[in-house]
Amino acid sequence: MASLSADRRAALDTLLQQIGLELAFVDTEQKGGIAVMRDLVRRLSAGVGDDAPDAIRQAVATAGRWLDDRAADGRFSEETIAALNGWHPWLGTALAAWAHGRPCPDAPAAWTAGEVRAAGEAIPAPAAPLRSPAPAETIPKATLALPEGPFEDQHVEIAVKPADADLMGFFCADAHDLLQEIEQGVLALEKNPRDEAALNTLFRAFHTFKGNVGVMKLVVLQQLTHELESLLDAARRGTFHLERDSFDVVLAGADVLKRYVEELTKALAGGGDKVTLPLPIPRIIAHLRALLARGRAAGAATSARPAASTTPVALATPAPVAMPSATGSPPASNVGVPTAAPEAAAPVGAVEPPAQADAPGDVKVRQRQGGGVAAAAVRVDTGKLDSLVDLVGELVIAQSMVVQSASATALTDSNLSRTLGQLRGITSDLQRTAMSLRMVPIRATFQKMSRLVRDLAVQQDKDIRLVLQGEDTELDRTLVEELGDPLIHMIRNSADHGIEPAAERIAAGKPAHGTIALRAFHQGGFIVIEIADDGRGLSAERIRAKAIERGLLGANDAIDERALLELIFAPGFSTAEQITDLSGRGVGMDVVRRNIEKMRGKIEIDSAVGRGTTFTISMPLTLAIIEGLLVGLGEQRYVIPTLAVRESFRPLPGMVSTVQGRGEVVSVRGRLTPLLRLGTHLNTPARAHDPTQGIVVVVESGADCRCLLVDELIGKQEVVIKSLGDTFRNQADFAGAAILGDGRVGLILDVNALVKLKHRNGEHAA
Repeated sequence: MASLSADRRAALDTLLQQIGLELAFVDTEQKGGIAVMRDLVRRLSAGVGDDAPDAIRQAVATAGRWLDDRAADGRFSEETIAALNGWHPWLGTALAAWAHGRPCPDAPAAWTAGEVRAAGEAIPAPAAPLRSPAPAETIPKATLALPEGPFEDQHVEIAVKPADADLMGFFCADAHDLLQEIEQGVLALEKNPRDEAALNTLFRAFHTFKGNVGVMKLVVLQQLTHELESLLDAARRGTFHLERDSFDVVLAGADVLKRYVEELTKALAGGGDKVTLPLPIPRIIAHLRALLARGRAAGAATSARPAASTTPVALATPAPVAMPSATGSPPASNVGVPTAAPEAAAPVGAVEPPAQADAPGDVKVRQRQGGGVAAAAVRVDTGKLDSLVDLVGELVIAQSMVVQSASATALTDSNLSRTLGQLRGITSDLQRTAMSLRMVPIRATFQKMSRLVRDLAVQQDKDIRLVLQGEDTELDRTLVEELGDPLIHMIRNSADHGIEPAAERIAAGKPAHGTIALRAFHQGGFIVIEIADDGRGLSAERIRAKAIERGLLGANDAIDERALLELIFAPGFSTAEQITDLSGRGVGMDVVRRNIEKMRGKIEIDSAVGRGTTFTISMPLTLAIIEGLLVGLGEQRYVIPTLAVRESFRPLPGMVSTVQGRGEVVSVRGRLTPLLRLGTHLNTPARAHDPTQGIVVVVESGADCRCLLVDELIGKQEVVIKSLGDTFRNQADFAGAAILGDGRVGLILDVNALVKLKHRNGEHAA
């Protein structure tokens, strides 16, 4: 047997790709539609030649006989389509094995025996030995409950060619949208299995995904999506009833697809090094077929209603898996995985055709219908978008410098003044429009939490319901991306620590199901996100006891309740009695607070024992532009983010005093607040040495406050943030810089760092 050369394999792969496209768009009603497929199979047979492995030659010959059986009227039968849908991915795997010098997977006996059925007679699905799933009661609840034994993980490799990078980039972008649609569709169906619209949407998403991976020649994924599509198609036709174990295995398959897309995206961004990783595709396929077989048996037993489900089989998210080969590489181990669709789940012909992958360089345009008017959404590279926003920021700065220059203010020409005013208006509109391009709904981030809550409820055997409000609230794209991890930490804590087990809730007079509410809304120019649960709440006594035990608080220290609750954000702090795989180690909430503060936001807690806890996150709408309070200090100007400013005033005599061990403090509404002389701290000569001659700005970070002494308040304005670069990466006093209207640079103060200043040179800096 001769080896398969690279050129010959490329030609065969091209033919196989064209066959996949024909199968994706097949129409059983079209006369003569089979002619193109017959021609492709004949060309494939000639390309395979006499030196191919026997299994490949016989499989190609068998496909030719299947098509010849339908030569009379030139139409496809659903049985022929079902057989070809199983034959196509098997042949792709076999060709890859031949190219790498590995044994070909065993072909079903019906193919190698040359069995040919009459026109219209069902072609049997390939028979391969399948081990039945293990009994439900023997499967651990927190593991992927799929058959073990011969179903080893399928080892595949990825190698992205530079010529395919653009095409694969478009594929990944589409795949992310489809996978999100799939996950939300499964969760909607789980709540209402009779929702036909949700079922049809979910089926179309898988069908489109299968068509896309067929175009990309991702044989391994095409095989998995075909099996998942077959299960959903059986549910559409009423021959299979979806239950908990069905949703679990569909989500497990979607997780494999999601992991694949994520790894492919990383490979595209990182240069495309070859990686060989395992995928549990054989076990998932075996479980899908076992479910279909059980559904057929139940349907034969009764047609009045669905058969009662056995003990629900729990599937958790699969262990980290790797990506199938973008070139269709074979498994490392010769695992005979059946590929044809089960007879009862043959795909129907009347389905929407999958979206074809875009050619490199194309602009992706989607049409949305809203209010009777078609609106177009164009997918643009984020690098270009960020560059546009930066240029608009520079334009705004240049416009301010022109308008506020001494020459412009001294002009008496009314036409020129009017033109400058028009320029100011156009620039402001352009800036608002450019910033709106960065604004995206928070819907996608919120919907990810639905899957998280669902998995946590199954894992902990709790009934938890997630209520989403304000999903259409828009904020900066960068903020949306950064919010993911903090929300995951907080939702996990609410599900683990907050929501009680059903028995405990009933004993306390609550509903058996717990509720976690996730809300987003605009307030005062900021975005506010609330995470509220109706669980057991935070116990101030337990927090105090734990803080004293860890040395964070003295036994006789006086502290208000809000500040006491803030202690849960201390590194390593946890009130959990035992450590679980979800939480209890005290490594989450400090990360949450640090990430929120990095986005110039703040987080507050409101809790009542027995009634629940609410976390409130407030953040600016965008990280590119902030509203700041401009203050003067000597000859310098500094910007303080208004979100961190509580109030400002000129202190009266007697309001500032010195306390032993605490330095200077200011009496603010009956509370002694440490005073930081900003000029001394920043080594900037200040004009106001006497606090009564200056201005005190009270800033806050969490439950802590500091008073900053400055010379004057200049005003409030929006500024475009500029990074200070690597030269100043080790300084902690400034969060960035801004170019002001007069062309001067104003440094933006990092309020969180200033509030948390500790001892310096033996004295309190704050």
